[in-house]
Amino acid sequence: MDPEFGRGMAPRKRESWRTTLLLAYQSLGVVYGDLSISPLYVYKSTFAEDITHSETNEEILGVLSFVFWTLTLIPLIKYVSIVLRADDNGEGGTFALYSLICRHANVSLLPNRQVADEELSTYKLEYPPEVANRSRIKEWLEKHKTLQTALLIMVMIGTCMVIGDGVLTPAISVFSAVSGLELSLSRDQHEYAVIPITCVILVFLFALQHYGTHRVGFLFAPIVLAWLICMSVLGLYNIIHWNPQVYRALNPYYMFKFLRKTKKSGWMSLGGILLCMTGSEAMFADLGHFSYSAIQLAFTTLVYPALILGYMGQAAYLSKHHTLNSTYQIGYYISVPESVRWPVLVLAILASVVGSQAIISGTFSIINQSQSLSCFPRVKVVHTSENIHGQIYIPEINWLLMVLCIAVTVGFRDTKHMGNASGLAVITVMLVTTCLTALVIMLCWHRSPALALVFFLFFGSIEALYFSASLIKFREGAWLPIMLALILMAVMFIWHHTTIKKYEFDLHNKVTLEWLLALGDKLGMVRVPGIGLVYTDLTSGVPANFSRFVTNLPAFHRVLVFVCVKSVPVPHVLPAERYLVGRVGPAGHRSYRCIVRYGYRDVHQDVDSFEAELVESLATFIKLDALYRCSDAGSGSEQLDDGRYERENALTVIGTNPLRRCLSYEASHDGVSSVDAARSPNGTVEVPAAAAAAAPVTKKVRFVVEAASPEAEKGVVEELQELCEAREAGTAFILGHSHVQTKPGSSLLKKLAVGVGYNFLRRNCRGPDVVLRVPPASLLEVGMVYVL
Repeated sequence: MDPEFGRGMAPRKRESWRTTLLLAYQSLGVVYGDLSISPLYVYKSTFAEDITHSETNEEILGVLSFVFWTLTLIPLIKYVSIVLRADDNGEGGTFALYSLICRHANVSLLPNRQVADEELSTYKLEYPPEVANRSRIKEWLEKHKTLQTALLIMVMIGTCMVIGDGVLTPAISVFSAVSGLELSLSRDQHEYAVIPITCVILVFLFALQHYGTHRVGFLFAPIVLAWLICMSVLGLYNIIHWNPQVYRALNPYYMFKFLRKTKKSGWMSLGGILLCMTGSEAMFADLGHFSYSAIQLAFTTLVYPALILGYMGQAAYLSKHHTLNSTYQIGYYISVPESVRWPVLVLAILASVVGSQAIISGTFSIINQSQSLSCFPRVKVVHTSENIHGQIYIPEINWLLMVLCIAVTVGFRDTKHMGNASGLAVITVMLVTTCLTALVIMLCWHRSPALALVFFLFFGSIEALYFSASLIKFREGAWLPIMLALILMAVMFIWHHTTIKKYEFDLHNKVTLEWLLALGDKLGMVRVPGIGLVYTDLTSGVPANFSRFVTNLPAFHRVLVFVCVKSVPVPHVLPAERYLVGRVGPAGHRSYRCIVRYGYRDVHQDVDSFEAELVESLATFIKLDALYRCSDAGSGSEQLDDGRYERENALTVIGTNPLRRCLSYEASHDGVSSVDAARSPNGTVEVPAAAAAAAPVTKKVRFVVEAASPEAEKGVVEELQELCEAREAGTAFILGHSHVQTKPGSSLLKKLAVGVGYNFLRRNCRGPDVVLRVPPASLLEVGMVYVL
């Protein structure tokens, strides 16, 4: 348990240029795989049906102008210059923005929030609450629960579209790469070769997921780097050899000429052009694995120039070739010299696999975050690397994605429909990011609402234009991400809504502390050896599942611990701040409360290390609690005996830093908490929270408490001995096995959503014992019926 605390608390140092270069190189394989392979299908999707390539070249030059300015305004200016700065302790993505907003405004719908959570080191605010100005937007959001629900639904929509992109991107990327065979095979051979080869590659890709990205990750960056260099060289060759004047298309006037000539068809073709931005969101989503400077450096110096050269090279070739065979359409490989076509084909397939790997890993990550915020049913999460944080594998989701990817490939069988579907998913996520970033500018950065409005209107109008062009393709493939989003939205909203209602039911039906204390006086109630861990979502009171347990089985363990495993709106919780421990009743009752806090990107511990840390945290708390009582007695306050000593609402941070261990959070009846510093026996006061957080502790220290009196020392030794004996006797995990039913007279929609939908998900998804990694031999389940 005693890791070096100071390392986690030290301020982030400025990266050296060597570290930045190394991270920028590594980011190529993880962040830019998807974005770098977009030239394979952008022109092909754009010219699929809506517009044709004419002798005047107005279409191809107009499309190139759109591609250039789209890449410049969205990935380069919006993401690299603005959105990447809206990080949450170095983490990025949809949930990072939502987490930032929830910390700066009381808009979170998550249950069991505590004021003590605001003392976490990672719970940083841009400005202290007393300094920050109250804005009308913030008051408006905090006042109306409907707006808070709408905000959560918007985040869910973005999440669903990211998952939908996880289905569509591997399909279109691999299919577009393999379709290069059409130039080397006859039409009949091409039809019977491309689809099977694509499906085989997809099966192989998903079958390798359980090995983890880190095992083959060292190959990713060289592949993408080689692909970007190859694309740049081919682009320069085509520009010099075919049309050096193609640079004129960078003039935005060509966009207006394009729309003036093509009119509605040109507007509809924007659904293909927007695919050049595919993968831009990954720059923000994967920010936590790298750094702002590394991602910025890689994009501005390598990825962005390579993409522009690649698109310009294709346009230069097409501007001199107007009699292309309609069977081949306007693909990337038509502009590749025949002498190097096969090596480029192999490299493109490898790059498409890398790009698909990035979006698959991102899908796993965002589902894990949704699950931690009670917005997704419980699934098994496997951590594939002990050294690299955040690399996870979700078996159920992996195989579901594989089946859907193959179904999309076999069902659509062309780039046009896949591009329409993928484009709608991509642009929807970007719209959600724009809306959330505008709120961050106002609520977190405390900038003028006018500045946030300018940001929203400028980038939102560009994305809305592309969104409308994608939405009009509903019947040509855009229906798929909408259908997937509706299904996922229904699942996520039903699960989240019912989870909140179950928490409210538990809160309403919890039993009093007096009832728990009176159990010892009842006839037949016995305390058996061992530790009983009662899992509950409540942070105070005695849960109803425990009362049901002792009613049917009149016995409970000698040491009783009410455990609440909760998520807080921060990406990570330091190990030194993870546990909040307090008493439930007097010291002689040997009942405790332990609240275990995780961030939405944290790795949950295995049961052995969790049990060991929990017991050590209890032992540390027992020592600190004795000091607290002795210091109260020494300061002249009334000393309470064991029969009347009760601090059920007091929780102490127990961690590996001896300074932080002394902080107690006492919840008053109105929910407002205060921070007390426990005094040591010699009368000195320990360092307060801010100083403790900044204190440099660089070596392992085991906290030793010297009792103030022989009586106190004897009580501590007895309590610690009982805890040790209980640990040796064994630990039992007591969990509620819930069944949900609706109240009589509920609407048909509620009966279907809660009574049928939620219970179906609960029965067919992982149970809490699997998520908490409870050993079956130590599990005790208590049946609970929730009437909602």
